[in-house]
Amino acid sequence: MASQAPAAPLEGGSISQRLAASTPILVAGASVMLVILMIVSVPAPVLDFLLTLNIGLALIIIGTALYTENALEFSAFPTLLLIVTLFRLSLNITATRSILLHGYAGEVIQFFGNIVVGGNYAVGFVIFLILIIIQFVVITNGAGRVAEVAARFTLDAMPGKQLAIDADLNAGLITEAEARKRRQDIQRAADFYGAMDGASKFVRGDAIAAVIIVVINTIGGFIVGIAQMHMDFGQALTHFTLLTVGEGIVTQVPALLISTATGIIVTRAASESDFGRDISRQLVRQPNAFLIAGIITALFAFAGLARPLMFGLSVLLFIVYFRRRNAVPESGALAVAGAPGAVAGTTAAPKPAEAVVPLLSYDPMELEIGFGLIPLVDVNQGGDLLERITLIRRHAARDLGIVVPPIRVRDNLQLRPNSYVVKVYGLEVAQAEVMVSRLLAMNPGTATSPIDGIPTTEPAFGLPALWIAENGRAEAEMAGYTVIDPTSVVATHLTELIKSHAPDLLGRQEVSALLDNIKSHYPVVVDELVPGLLTVGEIQRVLQNLLRERIPVRNLVMILETLADAARVSKDIDFLTEKVRAALARHISAEYAENGLLSVITVDPRLEALLSEAVRRGEDAYALLDPNTVARIYTSLTRQIGTASNAGLTPIVLCSPAVRLALKRLTERAAPQLVVLSYSEIAPGLRVESIGQISTTDDAE
Repeated sequence: MASQAPAAPLEGGSISQRLAASTPILVAGASVMLVILMIVSVPAPVLDFLLTLNIGLALIIIGTALYTENALEFSAFPTLLLIVTLFRLSLNITATRSILLHGYAGEVIQFFGNIVVGGNYAVGFVIFLILIIIQFVVITNGAGRVAEVAARFTLDAMPGKQLAIDADLNAGLITEAEARKRRQDIQRAADFYGAMDGASKFVRGDAIAAVIIVVINTIGGFIVGIAQMHMDFGQALTHFTLLTVGEGIVTQVPALLISTATGIIVTRAASESDFGRDISRQLVRQPNAFLIAGIITALFAFAGLARPLMFGLSVLLFIVYFRRRNAVPESGALAVAGAPGAVAGTTAAPKPAEAVVPLLSYDPMELEIGFGLIPLVDVNQGGDLLERITLIRRHAARDLGIVVPPIRVRDNLQLRPNSYVVKVYGLEVAQAEVMVSRLLAMNPGTATSPIDGIPTTEPAFGLPALWIAENGRAEAEMAGYTVIDPTSVVATHLTELIKSHAPDLLGRQEVSALLDNIKSHYPVVVDELVPGLLTVGEIQRVLQNLLRERIPVRNLVMILETLADAARVSKDIDFLTEKVRAALARHISAEYAENGLLSVITVDPRLEALLSEAVRRGEDAYALLDPNTVARIYTSLTRQIGTASNAGLTPIVLCSPAVRLALKRLTERAAPQLVVLSYSEIAPGLRVESIGQISTTDDAE
């Protein structure tokens, strides 16, 4: 069956696959055996095998460290360091037991005791002490200090790195999956260097334990040799000291290798590739260094210091110098674009152009904050503004039907600490201040008593409000105030600005992306309209007209179908817009009606006739009226808007389709948020109630 297919590689796969599958069991079993090894005596051949395995394992570890490009690729190193240290101590205990019980601990220790140090226990003891000093004083101490500093700097840099990731995610430079992976990498790096800071103590403790074990073995072996094996003084001293020193060296050589691997791992923070490639690229990057070394070695040779060797080394250094000098252009040539001797890929001439080109473009939308507002965007300080901005863009796509470009958030030291500025294509569209350590309390008209606070104005809707202390939330809410946090203040302001500037944010590229999305599901609708009847730019202008009056364009299929029918009659943008509005009657009515009732301000028929006549005389649906008539219209409109607002209703003007656009353009300067609807935009079955009438006469109600 297909469900059994994955089991096949385990049965007939390669040896490496079967080994990888059984590795967790082997590691767990080996970790337990390390403790048993300290207790149970093992034969000399087994001890030889384990000592050889220890040396081989140390070589593998240092080789892996040399070829690791990123320290996180060897993230198991701290735990592995603990295991191999425990393994080495277990071998020390086992070897000590064999030396003291039998006066023999296998061929490996015998080899290091007799061959490596020439059978001279004094020489062996000196070599052992030198190995201990190198490991303990030089490598272990330096690696431990580097690990400590790396851990501290990694932890200190975490907030800034997290903020950079959130900013890139909010700007759309990376996806959520990439941001999640980067956060995990930062956390892993902090955990790794923190673990290395502690793991370096294992190596230091191992070096101290090695010295103590050698001293104990030497004294204990001397006593055992004389008291139990009846050796004379010189024979016991020579025999047991050689075995002890051999055992110390055979375990300290792998310890030295692993200490070196520890230092390599923690010092490769800025590496670009493995150690060998970094050395091959960086060591020969400066040819003059080889020239200086060649001259100095030549001078040593002329002075009589190992002339054949020094002359040979000097010649080799000069050869490397001349080869590298011909391969790398002089620094002066790098500044000349298209220099004759420039090598492809090494000239720095294009870099200024590459650095300047990004400055030519604007971010569609920017949020600049003062340094006092950084806690709102810093995740480590509890800030969630970046996450809220992501939600705002999602809500805009759902409510308006457009994809808002990424909003870049950056700090601006020139701003006041608690202020922020919103820009659209580089132009400032709003500026406000919020207080991070306080809450904003607004009176929705239900407040029963005054409260203490700093007077201010709510930035999104311009309502009077107070900044109150955080511990005053309960009191303010009990008094009937609406209390919101600073992040919600900024988020609400951004939401309203997106609605107000949605036409500016909808460019041709964004419209093309919307059409491509519709075409993937409704190809006939798009193919019929574009480019045969309308261009992308003409569709963009229609959608902008709708967004300008806050009509969502989410039902893009209906909009495109209506445009396909209307464009055969006329391609006038205003005509097309009004046809689309009529087709969206149910959507528009649902936006403003409450419980099936729409309360509106009607227009005096005499004013409609006047507007209709003025439109026919003008162009592009602009009413040509005398200033006195316009002033009377504004006065009547202001009075009716005040009546509707006092009643808690949204001011909505209802008129005939012929004058709707003209009336909207006439009143948008005095009341830019005024909703103007036509009879054709009222859904069937909707009840309409008149709450007033606009007129040019003074007695109009």
